Amino acid sequence: MKHGDLTGRIIGSAMRVHSFLGSGFPEKIYQKALGIEMSLTNLSYQEEMTMAIYYHETRIGTRRVDFFVEDNIMVELKAVIELNDRTLHKQLIILKLINYQLDY
Repeated sequence: MKHGDLTGRIIGSAMRVHSFLGSGFPEKIYQKALGIEMSLTNLSYQEEMTMAIYYHETRIGTRRVDFFVEDNIMVELKAVIELNDRTLHKQLIILKLINYQLDY
C-alpha cells in the first residue's frame, strides 16, 4: 500500500484518541485531540487546510480538510455513529474535485 507506514501511524493516533475519549463528543474535540496525538508521534500536519476544488481544470471553489499530514494524506474526521455510503461517496467526490492540487 502506498504510504502504508504513514497511514498506519495516523490510524494508530486516531485509535489512541478514540480509546481515551470514547464516543459522544463533538467533532472539534476529536480534532484537537488528534492534533495533539499526531504531534506526540512526530507527525507533521496542517490543520483546517484550504484546498482548491476544480472542474475541468478550472478552479471553482475551495474546501477545508481537517488535516493534511506529512504533505501527503488528507484526513477528514467524522463524529458519527455509523459511516454510511452517502458520506463516503461525498468524500470520494471531494478528493476527485480537489485534483490533489493545493491552494497556497
